[in-house]
Amino acid sequence: MKTLVCIYCEGTDTKIAAIEYVGNKLKVIKAASVDVLVSNLGASSSAFEISSDDKNISFDSGGDTGVLKISNESVINSALTGVNLKNALFIPVLTEPSIFYHQTNKKQTNTSKLTLEIYDEIKNSQNIFIDKDSVGYVQLSDKSMLGVFLGADVPCLRLVKNLANYNNRRIYKIASVKSVDLSLAYYVAKRKKFFPDDYSLIFYIGKEYSKLIFLHGRELKHIGPTLDLGINNLHTYDVFFSKILLEMENGGIPTLDNIIVCGEDDSENLILSFYGTFPEANVSRLEFNEVDTTALDEMTRAKLSSFAGPIAAAQEYFDEVKKEHKGINLTPTYIKEDQKPFQFAWHGYAMIPLLFITAFFITQQILVNNRTESELDKEIFLQSELKRQNLELLSQLEVLDVKINAFDRTQAILDSATIGVEIFGGLVETISKFTGSENNLWVRNIARSEQDDIIIEGLSLTPRAITRFAEQFEPSTLKSIIYEPIRESSAYRFNLIFKMSVLTNEMEKQ
Repeated sequence: MKTLVCIYCEGTDTKIAAIEYVGNKLKVIKAASVDVLVSNLGASSSAFEISSDDKNISFDSGGDTGVLKISNESVINSALTGVNLKNALFIPVLTEPSIFYHQTNKKQTNTSKLTLEIYDEIKNSQNIFIDKDSVGYVQLSDKSMLGVFLGADVPCLRLVKNLANYNNRRIYKIASVKSVDLSLAYYVAKRKKFFPDDYSLIFYIGKEYSKLIFLHGRELKHIGPTLDLGINNLHTYDVFFSKILLEMENGGIPTLDNIIVCGEDDSENLILSFYGTFPEANVSRLEFNEVDTTALDEMTRAKLSSFAGPIAAAQEYFDEVKKEHKGINLTPTYIKEDQKPFQFAWHGYAMIPLLFITAFFITQQILVNNRTESELDKEIFLQSELKRQNLELLSQLEVLDVKINAFDRTQAILDSATIGVEIFGGLVETISKFTGSENNLWVRNIARSEQDDIIIEGLSLTPRAITRFAEQFEPSTLKSIIYEPIRESSAYRFNLIFKMSVLTNEMEKQ
């Protein structure tokens, strides 16, 4: 577990203890008592006076009063030399006037519901504003509830922040905020063996204040108000006893079976004085036999009882971590928010799951789109390859088409030539047959005009032969017959015109 730095603020007296949990027991590695000017905790230049025999002092350059001054943070930092503060956990241990108690008759129900009910009752009865997170409760021996809440101003919390700023850090980790009364009650009940019907008093005497905590069996019975009496302003022990008797009457405590003394004074004189007033009570010191103090010097070990508050708070916290005890944690909301790595309001944290869901959805969509894109790329590649193959086929088909078109043209030419040969062959055959039977007519020229007409020029010895020749190509036109003698014989030149279709029809008939 991490090192705990417990700071118990009681007026101007501040107890500091660095505690570790080693081998199932507490080990106090550092302990110091510091007088802090509480009114100046809000300023980094706060200072206090110390005597010349104190250690780890530094001179304040301002002022010429001749008084040695040292900043609160400097002395605390020196007292914790060797402790890795940035990795340590801090526990402010508080008492009045930083912490208050409110007894209520409400019964144990749902934890959060009961806390809210106590919060409303405190706010309405005392007409003050308090932080809901700074409200807790414990059950007393008579099954009633004791509400615990922080005041508006807690100098001990500012002291931790100032110490962090002194070491160039924004804040130190505050693991919990404890009540010294409740921690001492838990520690004594854990270490001492009481009978169930025993009434016990935990008497803590400080430098300027003292605490009265009453137990019934092993459970908390009553917490008396802080007494403005300590070793610095005490003249006689008798004044304590009247205060104790008064609180016994207020708390409904008929007698005292056990008295446990701790704090700045646990001397024999104090114990004997208690015996004189409460002769039937078992008076003893609060021992720390199970606490490892080997890291402390002899003088600090002799005054270990004065650090009962920090030690008890550390024991309670470690037992909470091990789930052996359920205590209260009065850490204010602003401290919890300030210690978060990300400063979000409640709706900011509500957005975090949405951000993860959105990121997951977007990532999933990207993966799906990438997969779809990959498939489309493959399809595009296949289509491109198919297009290339088709273009190759088209180029081959174009070559074939050119060849086919050339063949068609050639075939048309050949067909046309064949038809012309047949037609003219039939024409020549017709002329041959006629001229063979008629020896007095012969043909000089055969031509084809642009209008697809056949023009035949020839000569005949008689006009009658020309007429019969024209009848062979009906319908035809005998354009002209001109007398043109040849030597001593009479002869006639003629022009015969008829359509190409005439020959085609003749061929079809044949």
